[in-house]
Amino acid sequence: MTDSKSLKVLLYADGSPHSFSATVYAASLFASLDNMQLTILHIHESVQGSIEGDYNLLETWSTNPHTDWVEHLINDQDSEKEKEYSEILATTNKILSRKGHNVSRQTIYSNFNIPDITEAIIDYATKKNFELIIMGTRGLNSFKGLIYGSLAHSVLNKSDIPVLLIKKLPQDFIDNYRSEQ
Repeated sequence: MTDSKSLKVLLYADGSPHSFSATVYAASLFASLDNMQLTILHIHESVQGSIEGDYNLLETWSTNPHTDWVEHLINDQDSEKEKEYSEILATTNKILSRKGHNVSRQTIYSNFNIPDITEAIIDYATKKNFELIIMGTRGLNSFKGLIYGSLAHSVLNKSDIPVLLIKKLPQDFIDNYRSEQ
């Protein structure tokens, strides 16, 4: 670590279900570690430069183009799933706002392809001296994933900074997360 008093963690969040799992896991770590500084990174398409802003999970998962799964979940007849999702989202927002001074949001711009996004994430993390990158992944279980690779595995393979990949969280983790907070 660069500073014994803080751990600088970069969370890549794109609004996907895998990204949501990574965010929940990062929030769980954040609640447990007093010395963690968390930056949530979003990437938008094709403009050079960066902007900073306040972080709001609901905004990310309700306006992102990859959130068909959220819409399906919310419109689903299963009110128990909708309730569970809402509780997880509320818990995560509460954790991140409770330690709000240690959470920031950064939006950077890149071409929307795996090599360029990989480079953008690694360049940003390196320039800002992050000590850990957290990302969600579904794994390389599809034919397309085996041929083209995945963003998470590209970052893992090219980064000199440790990368923590989070797959879909098991139900017992979710249940404990909801009850502990």
